[in-house]
Amino acid sequence: MDRYGALIRSMARRQVGAQDAEDLAQEVFLQVWKHAARFDPAKGNEEAWITTIARRRIIDRRRAVGRRPESQELIEEAVGGVEDQDRVEVDDEARLAEDAISKLGKAQQRVLRMALVEGLTHTEITERTKMPLGTVKSHVRRGLERVRAHLSAHHRVTSEHEV
Repeated sequence: MDRYGALIRSMARRQVGAQDAEDLAQEVFLQVWKHAARFDPAKGNEEAWITTIARRRIIDRRRAVGRRPESQELIEEAVGGVEDQDRVEVDDEARLAEDAISKLGKAQQRVLRMALVEGLTHTEITERTKMPLGTVKSHVRRGLERVRAHLSAHHRVTSEHEV
């Protein structure tokens, strides 16, 4: 919880609102605890595993509430409740992620934004874009891999300069 709590709460705030974010984060970590034996490091890192659980919980919560936040509301909730220093780090990380996304193809950008910003499921993206489900899944997976690689490269360079 110490390592990933802020990330999960931030994801939850953007999608379900500040009021439900803490409860949702607790649900995510309870699920992580109950199903820890299912984690397979050969399939991915723990951050990806935990954020996948969080994303699924967020989708479940939004479906249960039947609520789609407006984009301005997303921005306010993403920024609200964050200390100034944390906000600077979040802003920097968001700019880096946006830069990485902007280097993707148009279709991949669209699909990735629908998944990450709008919180749509693969099936919902398929319905909106009329793309095959396999293509949507590939766009999301490959897009996330490229964004992750871009962020990792930036962090390696930054940490090398700090040493």
